[in-house]
Amino acid sequence: MRIEPLVIDGAALVRIDPHRDARGFFARSFCIEEFAAAGLPSQAVQASVSYNERFGTIRGMHFQWPPSSEGKLVRCTRGRLYDVLLDLRPRSATYLRHVSVTLDEDNRDAVFIPAGIAHGFQTLRAGTEVLYQMTDSYAPALAAGVRWNDPAFAINWPSPEIVISERDANYPDFDRADFERELEQRTAASTP
Repeated sequence: MRIEPLVIDGAALVRIDPHRDARGFFARSFCIEEFAAAGLPSQAVQASVSYNERFGTIRGMHFQWPPSSEGKLVRCTRGRLYDVLLDLRPRSATYLRHVSVTLDEDNRDAVFIPAGIAHGFQTLRAGTEVLYQMTDSYAPALAAGVRWNDPAFAINWPSPEIVISERDANYPDFDRADFERELEQRTAASTP
């Protein structure tokens, strides 16, 4: 397994190192020691699967407000997707910047998304399935998002064919001052 840092601090691409023989291959996809050595969380408390029937499906851009510390390890187990990470941490050097990676059943890569990063993807094949492993339990009251096509972020999605939920399509325009004020209030309220 190889862990390669991405331009967003704390985010990483996790690549398997397959050991092949006549049967196929075997590879580690997670290791507590290697994740800890790379500065990544080494435990998951929850796992989820997202199945996407149609090509062009967009899910995101989702994040959790504090006090959630939800990081995610995301892997495409079937199909292909364009995965986007958007830094929403005001103290980060990459605040409001995004990075994208392609995950698919062939490369078997995963991406680690730290807390404070909005995440979304667009499917590049019908029948795409995604496995999430989270470092904190999902808290519906803390669930939030920013719009996938908000001009504030200028994310270049690969396909003009879009299948999206009403909620994800209708997040309001991003207002930096309002977002930072809300984040500060929620952080202060959750700090003992």
